[in-house]
Amino acid sequence: MTRIANAVRPRLARAADAVRPGLTRATDTVRPYLARTAAAVKPQVTRFTGMTRPETVKTWQYSAGAATAGLALAATVVTAAGPWDSSGQRTAERDRAVALERTGGTDHAGDSGTTAAGPRPAPSAASVLTALGGGANTVKSAPTGKALAAVLGPLLGDTALGARHTAVVVDVASGRRLYGAGAGTALIPASTTKIATAVAALSALGADHRLTTRTALEPDTKELVLVGGGDPTLTARKDADGWASLRELAHETAAALKKRGIAAVTLSYDKTLYAGSEIHPIGVNDNLAPVSALMADEARTDDSVSGPVARVGDPAADASRTFARFLADDGIRTTSPGPSKATGRAENLAATGRAENLAQVSSPPLSALVERMLTNSDNDIAEALARQTAVADRQRADFEGGGTAIRDRLRKLGLPLAGAQFHDGSGLDRADRLTANLLTALLVKAGDPDRPELRPVLTGLPVAGFTGTLTSRYTDGAAGVVRAKTGTLTGVNTLAGTVVDQDGRLLAFAFLTADTTDPGAAQSALDRTASALAACGCG
Repeated sequence: MTRIANAVRPRLARAADAVRPGLTRATDTVRPYLARTAAAVKPQVTRFTGMTRPETVKTWQYSAGAATAGLALAATVVTAAGPWDSSGQRTAERDRAVALERTGGTDHAGDSGTTAAGPRPAPSAASVLTALGGGANTVKSAPTGKALAAVLGPLLGDTALGARHTAVVVDVASGRRLYGAGAGTALIPASTTKIATAVAALSALGADHRLTTRTALEPDTKELVLVGGGDPTLTARKDADGWASLRELAHETAAALKKRGIAAVTLSYDKTLYAGSEIHPIGVNDNLAPVSALMADEARTDDSVSGPVARVGDPAADASRTFARFLADDGIRTTSPGPSKATGRAENLAATGRAENLAQVSSPPLSALVERMLTNSDNDIAEALARQTAVADRQRADFEGGGTAIRDRLRKLGLPLAGAQFHDGSGLDRADRLTANLLTALLVKAGDPDRPELRPVLTGLPVAGFTGTLTSRYTDGAAGVVRAKTGTLTGVNTLAGTVVDQDGRLLAFAFLTADTTDPGAAQSALDRTASALAACGCG
């Protein structure tokens, strides 16, 4: 681990030191499970590939290969830089790609003294960027379809996965489908819908786009309007932690008012960027706030930052009352806030008499919002991005318009949309339908070297055993190697993401199930299937 850290930039070395204890624990955890997985897979792989590879499968210990490649990559970057630090994660992965283009496991120098009859050093999985344009000199051929069928078929036949299931595995480097079962059958995708939402939003707006919340002063009336720009990550907390701060906006607005000699205003709020009902078709639900163009801290009623919790009924009014308190702290008196609509921007003031912009705060780039959405399966961000996509595509910014805009964007990207239906951005709507074919195509498109703006879709996927919705999963499996978006509704369990297999190939996969009766058992069955795919050297 020390040799690897020293091979990359000093920042990455410091990050590696910070996460080494967690990496060691993860390494110790995954060793027994992957040994059992490899032993179970070996006879089937051997039978269908026509070649015996007992040493390769048996000796592919994640403690050496995955721990130094997948785990170090995931734990170092995510823990040190944050799970949705887009530029930090991409930079770290690129640095490691340069440092890890070599074979061997912990015994990189090849001086272990092992004999020809003994187990050879475990191979490091090639960089996850190999299939995204990195060097491919150490990467072997992609798995064969027959070998994958032998490995995945029995696992996908587990009765815990319900009466219906579909699956696709694709080689990201070539885009070639390696395995498919019901590839074109559309099923309820649950939260894997967010992968489609992310691709559509990034395609429509670009990875560097930011969402802006501002204040505008109406001429001659002293009406101050808090204008929502649809930023679901706007925060009223003292520590904004890099997100747009409502406190900062109030402070800057107060300073601008005092400069104009104004100490009291009529306070209004503008949430008209979005249209239609704010309530999701599932109704009031702790998994999602009313979808408003103006809200603070996702309208949560406690200090949580993710997961289900009761939400306030009118996010815009609540955020405005909080804003009024912040203005009062800076010596500005306000009326009780009510709804309104700002009439314009500062550049139009002289010519038209429209409202003057006083201050504004902006979200981090869209790449960071996408990564946070995928990592935490954040429904509020997902629905905001669906509406932002609608705005960009000049669709009505409601649930229906968001679904239409997502579909139109994916169509423009040439993605396979047969059977797909989009009724929201989060996947909470059971009327949504996606195919395993589309989900893997989305992941492959996100890895396209000609589409760098889509890369946050891959970097934002939860890392098994480390981040987001996979933090507590794969604790005895492929921790740090599987990166995947989860999906769970009653009777529905889905999983879509990427793995680097034993031979160093970056593979995209999608598993969808229907009519499951035990969500815990179904989840475990999907995890075993993804782990087996990672353990497969089936080329």
